[in-house]
Order: sequence, then C-alpha cells, then structure tokens
Amino acid sequence: MNKSEFISALARHGEMSKTDAEKFFQAFRHTLEAELPSAGKIVFRGFCTFEVVEKPARKGRNPATGQEIDIPAKKSVKFKAGKEFADKVNS
Repeated sequence: MNKSEFISALARHGEMSKTDAEKFFQAFRHTLEAELPSAGKIVFRGFCTFEVVEKPARKGRNPATGQEIDIPAKKSVKFKAGKEFADKVNS
C-alpha cells in the first residue's frame, strides 16, 4: 500500500473526504516530526511507540572496494508496535 492508497483507506474508514484525510495525515506527520525530537518518545498505548535512539559511530566497509570507512554517529527513529496492534496483525 502506498501513501495515496492509505489516504483513500483513511477517508473510507474515517467517513471523510480524501481531502480531509490528506489534511489529517499531513497534520499527524508534521506533529510527529515537530514534537518527537524534543519529546524523545511518543507513546500511543496499545498501538505503537515512536522513539528517538542514538546510533553510535562505527566502522564499516565500502562493499565495492572493501575499504574501511568511518560511519558517524546519528539519531534514528525507532517504531515499536504495541501489543494490541501486533496481535491484530498476527491474527
């Protein structure tokens, strides 16, 4: 499923227009992007958790040349499905 298919499904399940579904999706995404860096963790009990995690610097290899390279430290977003959500996916 791609974004436009998801927007259509959101509109159908939420009984709203595709335009309203798109606005909702954009607002949700913008809120996550704006708040997660300062909050560090956003929890939707039973559904999911978004969390900022620190990835340490490490050594890697260029697969084309085999040359060792330094991969710098960075922040990443971790998504973890909640129990209720995971149970529905697995049923």
